[in-house]
Amino acid sequence: MDERMRRQWAAAEARDVGWGGITAAAQATGMSRTTITAGLRELTLPEEERAREASRVRRPGGGRKCLTETDPGLRAALEALIEPTARGDPESPLRWTCKSTRNLADELTRQDHPVRARTVARLLREADYSLQGNRKTREGSSHPDRNAQFEYINASVQRFLKRGQPAVSVDAKKKEKVGDFKNGGQEWLPKGQPEEVRVYDFLIKSLGKVTPYGVYDLLHNQGWVSVGIDHDTAEFAVNSIRRWWYEMGQQRFPRARELLVTADGGGSNSCRSRLWKVSLQGLADELGIRLFVCHFPPGTSKWNKIEHRLFNFITQNWRGRPLVSQEVIVNLIASTTTRTGLVVKAAIDTNPYPTKTKVTDEQLGRLRLKRHEFHGEWNYTLSPRK
Repeated sequence: MDERMRRQWAAAEARDVGWGGITAAAQATGMSRTTITAGLRELTLPEEERAREASRVRRPGGGRKCLTETDPGLRAALEALIEPTARGDPESPLRWTCKSTRNLADELTRQDHPVRARTVARLLREADYSLQGNRKTREGSSHPDRNAQFEYINASVQRFLKRGQPAVSVDAKKKEKVGDFKNGGQEWLPKGQPEEVRVYDFLIKSLGKVTPYGVYDLLHNQGWVSVGIDHDTAEFAVNSIRRWWYEMGQQRFPRARELLVTADGGGSNSCRSRLWKVSLQGLADELGIRLFVCHFPPGTSKWNKIEHRLFNFITQNWRGRPLVSQEVIVNLIASTTTRTGLVVKAAIDTNPYPTKTKVTDEQLGRLRLKRHEFHGEWNYTLSPRK
C-alpha cells in the first residue's frame, strides 16, 4: 500500500471502532493521529473527488529531508560549540550547556549552518543533553578563570590531536578495599542466591587496598590502568604514564615528539607538587619528548575526561561483584568495553612508593620547565635535558 491507502485503511478501522478509534489505530499502526484524521477527511469526500485525488501519490522518500542529512557537518559543529562549556554530572549520561539554543543557532548560522533554535533543541536532546534547573552545591567559590582554563585545555587538546600528537587524561580512581566486601550495584544471579559478603567493611590487612591510576588516550578511546598496592604518590602517577607509553602509547604514536597530559590540580598529580614535576622531568628525559601539562582549575576534577570516559565504565563493569583479590580487580578492569569501542589494559604495580619524599631547591632548579603565559601555575612544558 502507498501512503494514501495506508492512512485511509487506518482511518476506516478507526471509524469502525467509534469513540477512541483514532487513538487505538494510532497506537496499533504507529501512525500519527494527524495522519489518521486526514484519512478520515478523505473518506468523506465524494467518489469523483476521491478518484481525482487518488492519482496524486507522493513518491517514496519524498518530502523535506532532515537538516542533518542535507548538512552532514551540523552535528559536529554543534558539538564543537558546546564541548568547552559543557556542564553536569560527568558520571551521568545527562549533560547540559550554559549556552542558550538561540545563541547556538545564531553561531551555527554564522558558520554557514543555517538552523533554528527549535532544531538545535532537538539535536541537543538527541545527544543526551537536557534542560535542568539550578542546584546548590558545596563546591565552594570558583576561580574567575575557570571557564577560560577549560577553553585553554580544550584548544590544546584539539591542537595536539590535529597534529597527530598524543594527548592523555590522567587521574587516580578512589582506593578500593580488597576482599569479599559489598560492592554497589546489582548483577544477574539465580533467584534467591545472592553473593554472600562480609557484614562489616573492616580492612583485611593481608589483602590491603589498591589504587587504580588511569591514563586515557583521548584520540583512540583507549585506557591503561596501573593498580598500585602501595601509596598514591607523584612517582606512582608518573610511572603509570610511563607504563602506558611502553604498553600502548608508543605503538599508537611511533612519531610522537610531544605529549599533552591533562590532570587534576590536586592529589598525586597536583600542580603544586614538586615531586610531580621532578618525576615528569625524568620521564621526559627517558622518552626524549616534550611534556605539555595542563591542570584543571580547583574544584573541577570531575570534569576530567577520564572520569566519564573510563572510570565510570569500570565502575559499571564491576558493579555488584566483590573485589576479592588483586587479580580479580585487574581482570574486571581489563574486560571493560563499550559500544563505542573502548579498549582497556591493566596490570598490578608492585613497586614501593614511599611518602614524604623531599625535593630540594637544587633539584627543582635543574628542571627544564617553561611556564605558559596563561596561568603558568596550571600550564607548563617540560623539555628533555639530553
